[in-house]
Amino acid sequence: MSTRDDALLTAARRPIEAVVIGASAGGFEALQHLLPPLPVGYRLPIAIVLHLPDNHESRLAELFGHRLALPVREARDKERIEPGVVYFAPPGYHLLVESDRSFSLSCEERVNFARPAIDLLMLTAADAYGPGLCGILLTGANFDGAEGLAGIRIAGGLAVVQDPATAAVATMPGAAIRRMPPDLILPLADIGALLLALGQTS
Repeated sequence: MSTRDDALLTAARRPIEAVVIGASAGGFEALQHLLPPLPVGYRLPIAIVLHLPDNHESRLAELFGHRLALPVREARDKERIEPGVVYFAPPGYHLLVESDRSFSLSCEERVNFARPAIDLLMLTAADAYGPGLCGILLTGANFDGAEGLAGIRIAGGLAVVQDPATAAVATMPGAAIRRMPPDLILPLADIGALLLALGQTS
């Protein structure tokens, strides 16, 4: 068994309670690889920030809702986070996780030129879930997510970055790796396998 296989097996055994995913340029296509294989009964909530223009209505929940076995919806303010649901941040709002594990939405200033910002979702989720959080940073063209993923690592969570060599745009995963080495640097196929395994761990 390779070193990467050993690392994947070890990570898959961690008691993860929630997953947060950040992506920008190329992220829609990356999510099309990761999310559809998740089966009915998948136990983890997944919250996603995908950078989109905030002056357009998002159809992400609708588009992925037709492709996934899991319920998919746009996150709502004060909504309690439920197991086995895929949540997308609405355009034009920061998506935050509160200490009681509910969402809140904010119109505060952009972070890394983005609203919603990956950093804010990841940092607030790290505060709420600590070692029970898995953060995944995918392809993208800016530095958003580097601080957030470092925060997840510092809080004891599982930090995963898409291998920049396999990313449509390597800037975002590369920035995260330089900011703080993650637990795992993986191609999309292995990230998908890890997601499946984490959802089967009790």
